Amino acid sequence: MADLLSGIEELFELSIDAYNAALFVLMSGLPIIDEVSRFIKKTLKAKDRNEAAKISLDRGDPDVLIVLKTAGKVQHEIHRLQGLLRFNPNKNGVYIARCQPDYFILPALAEHFTLRFGETSWAIIDEKRDLCLCRAKGGEALLVPYKENFELTQIEKNNDSWESLWQLYHRTINNEGRKNPRLQRQFMPERYRKYLPEMEK
Repeated sequence: MADLLSGIEELFELSIDAYNAALFVLMSGLPIIDEVSRFIKKTLKAKDRNEAAKISLDRGDPDVLIVLKTAGKVQHEIHRLQGLLRFNPNKNGVYIARCQPDYFILPALAEHFTLRFGETSWAIIDEKRDLCLCRAKGGEALLVPYKENFELTQIEKNNDSWESLWQLYHRTINNEGRKNPRLQRQFMPERYRKYLPEMEK
């Protein structure tokens, strides 16, 4: 694993796309360590950045293909959660969101929500892994075990006033004439729906 991590570090200088792909594969937690190791070795053999880009995007190579497909799935879930997380404030003014992502993506959400919330304290709880990505006012985003954070375990799971606001927003922008529950379920899997107060359960 140490060789794998040092190889990923070397990729950063040669190809940022290959670096991101390898990092996303590690976040997936899928058992494709051999494929990502070969992907890294092949890319590092490149003479320059152009050749590295060609190697790392060659979907004809089975190792590259599996790495790019897996990285794409992880990146898609990161993008989804950046738009789908619903934050509710607790009594201490910490904005808290809950989720159960398929992949270990909390670290990838840190920069986005730090910029989005500015100086406001926030936390994202991964209920599947019992982890919490949290940031106190003016501090760094930290990944901590959820059960050890007493303040967050004491919050109410539902905040009626905030849920009502989300439901009002959804009713206001919703076009009843274009309602298509089947298509909605296709684009919004059940694992996300239960955390969205505006969605019909």
